[in-house]
Amino acid sequence: MAGNGELVGHGRGWAVWVVGVLAYIVTVMQRTSLGDAGLEAARRFGITPGVLAAFVFIQVAVYIAAQTPAGLLVDRFGPRLMLVVSGIFLTAGQLVLAGATALDQAVLARILVGLGDAVLFVAVLGLVPRWFAARRVPLITQLTTILGQLGQILSAVPFLILLHHAGWSAAFGFAAAGSALVALLAAVVVRNAPGGGWSAPPSMSAREVGRQLRAVWGRPGTRLGFFGHMGTQFSMMTFALLWGVPYLESAQHLSASAAGALMTLFVLCTICIGPVVGMLTSRHPTRRSWLLLAVIVADALTWTAVLAFPGPAPRWLLVLLIVVLSAGGPGSVIGFDIARTSNPRSNLGVAQSMVNMGGFLATLLVLAVMGAVMTAMGGFTPEAFRVAWLVQYPVWLVAVIGVLVMRRQARGLEASRGVVPPRPATTLAGSSAAR
Repeated sequence: MAGNGELVGHGRGWAVWVVGVLAYIVTVMQRTSLGDAGLEAARRFGITPGVLAAFVFIQVAVYIAAQTPAGLLVDRFGPRLMLVVSGIFLTAGQLVLAGATALDQAVLARILVGLGDAVLFVAVLGLVPRWFAARRVPLITQLTTILGQLGQILSAVPFLILLHHAGWSAAFGFAAAGSALVALLAAVVVRNAPGGGWSAPPSMSAREVGRQLRAVWGRPGTRLGFFGHMGTQFSMMTFALLWGVPYLESAQHLSASAAGALMTLFVLCTICIGPVVGMLTSRHPTRRSWLLLAVIVADALTWTAVLAFPGPAPRWLLVLLIVVLSAGGPGSVIGFDIARTSNPRSNLGVAQSMVNMGGFLATLLVLAVMGAVMTAMGGFTPEAFRVAWLVQYPVWLVAVIGVLVMRRQARGLEASRGVVPPRPATTLAGSSAAR
């Protein structure tokens, strides 16, 4: 095990991690590909913004519904098998979308992509604590998630180029091939833990599963991670998953290449910000909730400045918006770290899947309401977008209240137990998750 503070496995750990990151990169490409092809999808299927939002709504709804089962499956069967299963779902989904000419086919495709996405993310996160020393987990988790955002560059640049020059079927067929390749790599390279240090736990009855779920959710640190993830992730995810490129092109009057450049900047900023957030999380575990609140406030203030302009916002302000949004991904990972230090390792998959539901439930709500608002206001118009983006503010308010309340509860639990805030490596319930 990783007790010496270094990566274990004599190089095998690096190989396992690289394959996990590669799988995540390709999965993010699959997740965001339909959003980047949003206008083409609207034309191909002859649909309104509301129906287009429904596509992604279904994908995210499936992702959310699969989170808890995915966590249980990763804890039961190990990350390696789940990585392979995820690759199969993603490959099938993109192949179906490549040939889709009707709405029911496209819906089926996004259901498969949502299932594969949900399983893969929990599986990749499950590998990190098993292959790395506990004190390195926050930084390595940040590196994993931010490198995964390279998938947005793949969907915003080469995927869109292929889409515009070779057509819909070729672009989505290429995407499917990427998931098939990483599924094969996962089967060959990935192992659940170093030195055969992982064995499948005994199966549980439905009643035992229910008790485990209640115990994990009952820990204030899990709920704190949930609300923190909600407030930091949803705006970034809504922008990247569907409405960002159409908003930049239709409401801000940017060219497709300029919109793609801003989405690329988004990913690059995420890569730069992530390690900083990871180091702050590792060095100041008692201040993690303050980092969450800082990201949420920065999001709300920047969006307010952009939406205050009656016409297109200045280019520098759009760049600032992209930079601030890019902090949402690294910020949301703090929620996973809080869950990690608030739960025993045997519950890690379930705890992280519960936290992950926070941001995606909020994303699901905002995606759907924005689509309905824009449909009611006449489609992809600047005014429709301006009103639709206001949906974000109540969600931020709920998230901030949740963080403050759960932080107080977790601190009260520590005080009642006489717990001294531990080092970041601690994985016992009732730890430093309160801050």
